[in-house]
Amino acid sequence: MNYIIFIAYKLLLERKRQTLVSVTGVAIGVGALIVMSSLMFGFQNYFIQQVIDLEAHISIKPKEYADEERIVKMVRPDALWKVYSSKPKEEDKIIGWREILRDIEKREDVVGVAPHLVVRGILKYGTKEKPVTLIGIDPDMEPKASVIQRFLEYKRLESLKTNKDAVILGKLVAKDLGIRETGRKVILVLPNRQTYLLKVEDFFNSGITNIDNTRVYMHIRTLQALMDRVDEVNEIVIKVKDVNQAQRIALELQKSLKYDVESWQRAYINFLQIFKIQNLITYMIVFAILTVSAFGIFNIIMMTVLEKKKDIAILMAMGYTRSDILLLFLAQGFIIGFLGAVLGFLLGYGLQEYLSSVKLEVEGLIRTKGFILDRSPLYYLYAFVFSIFFSFMASFYPSYKASKLNPVDIFRSG
Repeated sequence: MNYIIFIAYKLLLERKRQTLVSVTGVAIGVGALIVMSSLMFGFQNYFIQQVIDLEAHISIKPKEYADEERIVKMVRPDALWKVYSSKPKEEDKIIGWREILRDIEKREDVVGVAPHLVVRGILKYGTKEKPVTLIGIDPDMEPKASVIQRFLEYKRLESLKTNKDAVILGKLVAKDLGIRETGRKVILVLPNRQTYLLKVEDFFNSGITNIDNTRVYMHIRTLQALMDRVDEVNEIVIKVKDVNQAQRIALELQKSLKYDVESWQRAYINFLQIFKIQNLITYMIVFAILTVSAFGIFNIIMMTVLEKKKDIAILMAMGYTRSDILLLFLAQGFIIGFLGAVLGFLLGYGLQEYLSSVKLEVEGLIRTKGFILDRSPLYYLYAFVFSIFFSFMASFYPSYKASKLNPVDIFRSG
C-alpha cells in the first residue's frame, strides 16, 4: 500500500500548480463550512437558548372566539343575517387558575409554574412616552417557572415584594424613556385611564430586542388592584424538565383544558422556519464551493490518466493489478482531499479566532457586542467527511477508466 501512496504523491508533484489550486479549493470549502456553521448555529443556538430561558416553555392563555349571534342581535334581533367575519372576542381571564396550577405542579415532567396578568399600558417619563406590555408576576413563584433573575442587572426581584410601587423596565424601554439609573419615578397610564406613579428598581436585559423594547414587570397584586381585576390572571407559564418535550406536554394539557395551550416551539415557529431556510442556503453555498473544487480534482486525475497511459501499461506489465491502478488514482484524490481538509481546518480556526476578537455593536433580532460563535468540534468532523467524500467522487471515474486500460493495446499503439 505504501508504494501506491508514494506513486500517487509523485504524480501530483508533477502538476504542482494544478494540485495547489485543487487543494486550495478544498481548503476554502472546508474553511467556509466551519466558519459559516459556527456563525449560523452560534446565532441560532443563542437565540433559542434565550427564548427558552426567557419565555415560558408552555403558556396557557384564554381562547379567542367569534360571537356572531352577539353582532346579529345587536343590529336587528328579528332579522336573518349572515356574518362573514367578526373581531374575535376574548374572555381575558383564566377561571379556576389556582386549581390548574395545582394540577400541573403534580406532573413529574414539570419544574415550575407561575401565574401572570398581562395588560397594555403607557409609561411616561418627563416629556417622553412609551407603549409597553405590563406583566404582573408573583416574585415567589416566578423564579421556578423562568430564569428572570439572571437577566436583571441589579438582581432586585425581591423589591417587588417589599415595595408595591416597584417596577422593572426592559433595557430598551428605559433607554427610549431616557432612564439610565434606578430610583427614577415613572407614570403608568392604564387602559382604564387610571394613572399611577411607579419607582424603577431594576432593568431587564435579555439581549432580544423585541422583548427588551416592550416588557415591564411589576407585582401581580399591584397590577390586579390598579386594573380592578382582583385575583384574576390571564396567563399561566410552565417550565418543563426537557424543553424538547414541550410540544408533547402542551398537547396533553390541551385535552383537559378549555384554554389555549402553546409550547415555545409553536410560539416561535416562524423563527424556526427561517432558521431552516438559512441552514439550507448556507449548505448550498458550501456545496457549490466543494463542487467546484471537485471538478479541479477530476481535471488533474483525468489529465494524468490520459498522459500516463504508457506508464500505467508498464505498471500493469510489472504485475500491478487493476485494483492497484484503481487505488493509485483514488489515492491522489484522497491526498488532495486530506491536505485541503488540514489547510481548511487552519483557515477555519484562524477565522474563528479573528471573528471572536472583533468588537462591534450588533442590534437587530438580538443585541450583542460581537459575533456569537459555536465552536463545536463536530463542524471540523463534518467538513473532513465532506472533503474526503467530494474528493473520492471526483477521482472515482478517472481511476476507474485507468484501471480498465488494456496494456497490450497501449503498447501496440506505440
